[in-house]
Amino acid sequence: MSTTVYSIRIPKEIRDAMEKTKDIDWQEEIRKMIIERVRQETKRRLLKEARELRKKMKSSNISEMIREDRDAR
Repeated sequence: MSTTVYSIRIPKEIRDAMEKTKDIDWQEEIRKMIIERVRQETKRRLLKEARELRKKMKSSNISEMIREDRDAR
């Protein structure tokens, strides 16, 4: 997997507090949080798209669609 750098600004007090907590791998913690958030947002977006597609399908007459498919064979 290739990687890229994404930098952010945080208050100096927070950075100082992070440096005092040496037992936490902050890069890994932040990386995990970002990955999880991206997964959540991707799931949310896909679910929204699926719901919109389903609404469109409900308005169609399913039996007509099946008949058209069978007749096309």
